[in-house]
Amino acid sequence: MEFPNESVSIDIDKMVAFGGKEVRVKTSKGSIAVFVSGDREKPALITYPDVALNYMSCFRGLFFCQDAASLFLKNFCIYHIDAPGHELGADVMSSDMPLLSVDDLADQVAEVLDFFGLDKVFCLGVTAGAYILALFSIKYKERVDALILVSPICRAPSWTEWIYNKILLNLLYFYGMCGLLKECLLQRYFSKELRLGMHAEESDIVLYCRRLLGQMQSPNVMRFLHAINERYDLTEGLQNLHCKILIFVGESSPFHADSIHVSNVRSKKVCALVEVQSCGSLVTEELPYAMLVPIEFFLMGFGFSRETPVGSSTSNSSSITRNPSRHWCVAPELLSSESLGIKLKPIKTRPTIIKT
Repeated sequence: MEFPNESVSIDIDKMVAFGGKEVRVKTSKGSIAVFVSGDREKPALITYPDVALNYMSCFRGLFFCQDAASLFLKNFCIYHIDAPGHELGADVMSSDMPLLSVDDLADQVAEVLDFFGLDKVFCLGVTAGAYILALFSIKYKERVDALILVSPICRAPSWTEWIYNKILLNLLYFYGMCGLLKECLLQRYFSKELRLGMHAEESDIVLYCRRLLGQMQSPNVMRFLHAINERYDLTEGLQNLHCKILIFVGESSPFHADSIHVSNVRSKKVCALVEVQSCGSLVTEELPYAMLVPIEFFLMGFGFSRETPVGSSTSNSSSITRNPSRHWCVAPELLSSESLGIKLKPIKTRPTIIKT
């Protein structure tokens, strides 16, 4: 595979340093790329990114955090599933291939599990990817241990979103990944504060994402966006799920109301909501450290712990909090021991954030 950008090659090298490799999986709906990282003898964590993103542009910030590496790679083998044609260096998908529905994409996830011989998995998805993994969980309940959803959507698109997505589809068709389309997608992912930054300059995170968007194949992005724009309501299905769910959503996310709806559908005994302040939809990139403490407590309920450095006298929960816990807030009862299934005292959180 060729990489059109040196910085992308460097990032791939970092992932390979974690023992990762890309595998092409042939499914009944076409082949897709899966990047596997970690010891395959460990429990499986599968990821699925948002529209026009791949595992590198969607999860790079989270999985390159030192604390996240010690938490995830110690406990899981990670299977990054990219939407069809969204992997780095992908070719344009043939126009003869039929358009896939959200059900087709969810069934592809099941076929990926079959390919690797996986029985039950943990899931981590972002917005459109969260929808696909939620649908997969509804269709294959017995194969999912837990869901971690970032700015998830579960209802059919409103008329406003549907029309907006149609405009994006037309831009993709006539102009490809043009500057205007990139701006629309960056507004979907990031908060205004991050996109503008100090002195009206974009942050490195936004610049990096912009570069990767420029490498995406427009016809392939159109296919994924079309499927998501034709999605249907999963509310009833979510009500019948038995697995535990941890939800993150940025306060500035355009899908904030949808994420709150997902939380309200589920009992607080099996679902926790974390609202990340001063953040857009793509929490995994904009404020990944805000996710670590809630994820660690969530995983404790399944018997997982974070790797403690040799000679460290700090506990798991305290040693991971040196980064901005001040960026996230959540109703105390939602991160209680009853909600997360762990025998700890409820976490106390501040109702307001003091900016420094």
